[in-house]
Amino acid sequence: ASPQLPAAVRQNGISIIKANTDILGVVALTSTDPRYDAAYLTNYMKLYVEDELKSVPGIGNATTFGGLQFSMLIQLDPDKMAQLGITVNDVADAVREQNATNPAGRLGREPAPPATELTIPVTTVGRLQTPDEFNDIVVRAEPNASVVRVRDVGRAVLGSQNYDFVGRLNGRPTALALLYLRTGANALRAREAVARRVAELSKNFPRGVTASVPFDTTPFVKASIREVVITLLEALLLVALVVFVFLQSWRATLIPMLAVPVSVIGTFLGLNALGLSINVLTLFALVLAIGIVVDDAIVVIENVERIMATEKLPARQAADRGIQQVAPALVAIVLSLVAVFVPVAFTGGVTGALFRQFAITIAISVVLSGIVALTLTPALCALLLKEARESHTRGPFGVFNRLFDRGRNTYVRNVERVLRRPRAGLAAFAVVIVLTVLLWRQVPVSFIPTEDKGYFAVAIQLPDASSLQRTEAVVQRVEGFLRQEPAVRNIVALAGLDILSRSSQTNSAVVFVNVAPWEERGKRDALNAITQRLSGRLFGMKDAIGFAFNLPEIPGLGATSGVEGYLQDRSGRPVSLYASELQQFVQAANQLPAVGGLQANFRASVPQLFVRVDRAAAKSMGVQLGDLFGTLQALLSTLYINDFNLYGRTYRVQAEAQAQFRQTPADIGRLYVRGANHAMIPLSAVTRTEFRAAPTLLTRFNGFTSALVTGTPKPGRSSGEMMAQLDGLIRTRFASEGLTLAYSGQSYQERTSRGAAGAVMTLGLIIVFLVLAAQYESWSLPFAVLLGVPFGVLGAYLGVWLRGQPSDIYVQVGLITVVGLSAKNAILIVEFANSLRSQGVPLLQAATLAARDRLRPILMTSLAFIFGVSPLLFAGGAGAASRHSIGTTVFFGMVVATGIAIVFIPLFFRLIQGAAERGSAPRESSRAER
Repeated sequence: ASPQLPAAVRQNGISIIKANTDILGVVALTSTDPRYDAAYLTNYMKLYVEDELKSVPGIGNATTFGGLQFSMLIQLDPDKMAQLGITVNDVADAVREQNATNPAGRLGREPAPPATELTIPVTTVGRLQTPDEFNDIVVRAEPNASVVRVRDVGRAVLGSQNYDFVGRLNGRPTALALLYLRTGANALRAREAVARRVAELSKNFPRGVTASVPFDTTPFVKASIREVVITLLEALLLVALVVFVFLQSWRATLIPMLAVPVSVIGTFLGLNALGLSINVLTLFALVLAIGIVVDDAIVVIENVERIMATEKLPARQAADRGIQQVAPALVAIVLSLVAVFVPVAFTGGVTGALFRQFAITIAISVVLSGIVALTLTPALCALLLKEARESHTRGPFGVFNRLFDRGRNTYVRNVERVLRRPRAGLAAFAVVIVLTVLLWRQVPVSFIPTEDKGYFAVAIQLPDASSLQRTEAVVQRVEGFLRQEPAVRNIVALAGLDILSRSSQTNSAVVFVNVAPWEERGKRDALNAITQRLSGRLFGMKDAIGFAFNLPEIPGLGATSGVEGYLQDRSGRPVSLYASELQQFVQAANQLPAVGGLQANFRASVPQLFVRVDRAAAKSMGVQLGDLFGTLQALLSTLYINDFNLYGRTYRVQAEAQAQFRQTPADIGRLYVRGANHAMIPLSAVTRTEFRAAPTLLTRFNGFTSALVTGTPKPGRSSGEMMAQLDGLIRTRFASEGLTLAYSGQSYQERTSRGAAGAVMTLGLIIVFLVLAAQYESWSLPFAVLLGVPFGVLGAYLGVWLRGQPSDIYVQVGLITVVGLSAKNAILIVEFANSLRSQGVPLLQAATLAARDRLRPILMTSLAFIFGVSPLLFAGGAGAASRHSIGTTVFFGMVVATGIAIVFIPLFFRLIQGAAERGSAPRESSRAER
C-alpha cells in the first residue's frame, strides 16, 4: 500500500509499532541548572534516554513528547529572495545538492597494477553539521563569479523540529517521554524494569539533571493486589472461625484448614503451567475459593464425627465408613462446580479473557480440594480425631449448640410443612421465579465498575484556531486549580494534544494527574470528589472548556471510562449539515434522564484562510503551479528538505519563512514565485484569499464520516441505561436522517458481551444436568438439584438492587459462582435422600431425614463461604468497586440459597422422585407380565 501514499508521507517514513494505545507512565527530565532548558532536556531525552526506554522488556514504545528535538531551520526572507530572484525550490535544491553523503572511492583498489602497496580511501565533504556551514551553501553562482548564499536570503539556525507541543511538569516546561506497554506484557514487570533502567541512566546525567516518573498507572494495580491479599487473609481467618465454632475442636478445625494451603499452592502451580499470572482476577477467585475448598473437607469430617458420635466407632473405622458414604456426593459436587466454570473458559472477546482467568482458578482449586477431601482428609481424621465426645452443654459452645438444635428443629418443621403442602410450596417457588425476573429487569447494566485508580485526566479545549500560547496560558490556570487540592501529587500537562482524537491541535491540551495513595486520602479526597470540585472550577472558565474524566478501566479500551462511540453519517451529506445534526444530537442527548454529560470532538466551523489560485493568470505569467503550492507550504509551514547529522543522530533540515513574514493574510500576497523570463511574480497577482469555516480533522469510522462522542452517566445511573437511551434517541429522531451510533472502547465491549453470562450459565447448567444424570443414573433427579439455583440468583440480584449497583462483569462472575454453590447445597440433600430411598426408606421420610442430617454440613460450608466473602462487602481503597460488585453478588446469593432454598429442595426431591417412581412402576409391571 505504501506506493499509493503521497510522496510527503513516504519521505517522512512509516512506522508500525506493537503497543497499547494507553499510556503506562511518563518519564520526566528536570534540572536545577538554568542552562538546561526544556529544549536541551528534550534533546537529551531523545539522544540518551528514549531508545534505552524502548529496549526495556515489556515496553512497546517510548515517545519524547513535543517537537523540540533538533532541526536545522533555513529561515528565509521572502523580500530578499524576491530581490535576488531566488525561489524556495532554488534553496531546497541547493541544500539537497550540497548537504549529501558523497562517497568518493579508494586509491589503489583492485584490480591494480603490480607492486601496488597501499589502498587508500578517498573522502570528501559529506553532510553539513553547523549553522555556519548551512549559511555558506551556494544557492546561485553568476558567470561574473558573484554568488548568492543561504545567508543572503535568510539564515540557518539550530532550532527545533516542531513548536506545536509543550510538555509541563508541575507548572514548568520540561522533557517528557510517554511510555506505552507492549501488547500482552506485564505492566508491573515493565514498570520495575523502567525504574531500573532510569536509575542506571541517571548515573551519567549532567549535574543538576534528574529523572522521575511523575505519572504512573501501576500503583493502582499494586494496591489492588495488596488489598485483595489482605481480603484473602481476612477470609481465611473468618472461615477458620466458622469451622471452629461448628466443630468445637482445634484438632477437627485443623483438618479442613489444611486443605486451603494444599489447594492454593496447587492452584498457583496450575496457573503457572497454563501461562497465567497472579492478578486481581485470579486473587478474586482465590478469595472465593477459600470458602469453597474447605467445603469438601468439612463434609467429610462432619460425617466422620457424626458416625463416631452415633455409632461409637473409633476414628479409623469412622473415617473409612464416612468417606464411603459421602464420596458420591463429593464427586458430584466437584464435577458440578467444574461443569459450571469450564464453559466460562471458552468465552471469547475481552469478557472471555476476564472470565477465563477467574474460571480456571476456581476450577483448579475445586478439583484439588476434591482430591484432598477424598484422600488426605480421611487420613487426617483417622490420625487427629479423638474418640467420640459429648457435645458441649456449657459456655459459648453450649449456647451455640442449643441455638443450633433449636434452629434445626425449626428448619425440620418448616420442611415438613412444605412437604405436606406441595401446592403452596410450588406457588412460593413461582413467586421466587417472578421476583427474580423482575429484579433482573430492574437492575441496570454496566460493563465494569469505575474505580478510584489514583489518577485521572483533564481535557482542555479552547475556541477554534486558538494559538498554542493561549492554550498554555489556560493550562497554567488549570494547574493552579489542581494545586488547590492537597491530595494532588504530580501534574503532567501536554499542551497541543487532543487526547480524545489523539491528534495535534494547538487549541487542545490534556493534563494527567496523580493523587496521593489511598490510605492517605479520606472521603473528601476520593477521586470522584476531587474531579467534581475540579469540574466546578473548570465550568467557570470563559475562554475554554475543560472536563475531568477517568481513564479506561481496561488499558487500550478507548479514551475514557464512560460511554464512547462514533456518530456515523451514512447519507453522505455535506460536512456542514452533518455538523448541525451532530450538534442537535448532543443537545438532545444531554436532556436524557441517564446522561450526565455528552460531548463531541467534531467541529466544522474552524476558521481557515482559503487561498484561491487564478490558474489561468498563473499559467499566462509562466508560473508553475507546483512551485506556487510548494512556496506556500515551505514559507507558511515547514518544508522537509533532507537530513543532517549531529551527536551521532540524524535530524531534519527544514525550510520556513521568518516569523514576521507569516503573521497576517496580507503576508501571503507578498510571497513570490518565478514566472516567465525569470520574473518574480507576487502571489497577490495570481491569488486571492478568503476566510472559510471547515473542519481541521475528519474521522472515518467503518468507512463513514464520523465524530467521536464521549460521556458519562448521571450518578446512580449505569452506562447500560445511558446507552439504551442513546439508542432510543437515534431510532426515534436521527435514524431517518441517516445517522447511526457505533460504540467503541469499553462501550463496544459492554454491548458485545451482553448476554454472554446468560449463555455461559445456561451451558453450565446443561453440563451440570448431564453430570448429575450420569451420577444418579436418572434423567429426572438432576432437576431436584437445579431447581434450587433460582433462589441463589434471586438473592444475588436482590443484593445488587438493594445496594444500588449495576449488573457488571463482576456481578456476572459472581452469579456463575452462586449457581455452582446453590447446586452444591442441593446435591448434599438430594444425594443423601436418594441413598436413603434406595435403602427402602419411605419417600417423605427420606426427604425429611436428608434435610435434617445434611443441615449441619450445609450450614458449615455455606457460612464458611459467606463469612469468607464478607470482607469484600466493606472493602475500601484501590479496587474497592469491583470487590463490592462480586462480594455483594455472592454474599446475598448464598444467604438466600442457604436460608430459603434448602427448605424447598426436599419438596423438589419428593415430587420429582415420586413422579419418576410412579412412571417406572407401570414399566416394571409390564415387563414382569411379559
